[in-house]
Amino acid sequence: VAANAIAIVGSNPVSGMTLMTLILTSVIMVAAGLNGTAGMTAALIIGGVVCTALSVAGAFITDLKIGYWIGTTPKVQETWKFLGTLVAAATVGGVIIVLNKTYGFTGENALVAPQANAMAAVIEPLMSGGGAPWLLYGIGAVIGIFLTIFKVPALAFSLGMFIPMELNLPLIVGGAVAWFVSTRSKDDKLNNVRKERGTLLASGFIAGGALMGVLSAILRFSGINVLNIEWQSSSAAQGIALVAYILIMLYIVIKCLQVKKADE
Repeated sequence: VAANAIAIVGSNPVSGMTLMTLILTSVIMVAAGLNGTAGMTAALIIGGVVCTALSVAGAFITDLKIGYWIGTTPKVQETWKFLGTLVAAATVGGVIIVLNKTYGFTGENALVAPQANAMAAVIEPLMSGGGAPWLLYGIGAVIGIFLTIFKVPALAFSLGMFIPMELNLPLIVGGAVAWFVSTRSKDDKLNNVRKERGTLLASGFIAGGALMGVLSAILRFSGINVLNIEWQSSSAAQGIALVAYILIMLYIVIKCLQVKKADE
């Protein structure tokens, strides 16, 4: 996994490695006699540490490669990476608390957290004495091997198995848009440049959407409710959202196809 992350830009399978860590940690703790709520808490702490380490290390490996291309030095990158990590550590905890107080992660109209639910589904049977579903894990491993043989991304396939359809559908649409813009020319280099521009645009929309989600949670947490829940669920609101979604897709397609040369 580490070699793959070093060789490929943007390869950082944090969720998969975290799940493996939780499984192994839970098995070891149960064997040592630590289970129940205390065992779950300990497993989550270990999983959180490993998850954070994987995320930071994987992202920094990519940063180092990009830094080499643009001519910076590892020393400068390390300095700012540490500062960025400190800022993130100081803010992420507060953001999670605000999201939990505002929307919650369980119950009706809660925030969707499929990966967290998957991790809970892994820990609870082990810590409650039910044992791990090793047969299902084995079947998943065999499916992963066959997917790799047929050059189908195993991680993307597995994520699609447990992520809700309302989150999967935009991924499918995005994949269709990426395929469309990267197959309009006979020049492979031009197709790749167009696809990379689309990736940059999509990344900006993802970051912007996340920031607006946090901003709306902060406003609601502060008692400033600017959202009309009744209107949000109306047909008019759904229609406007669909039109906006289509316009965003058209914008991305047009901006990508505006690239006429591979060196732009």
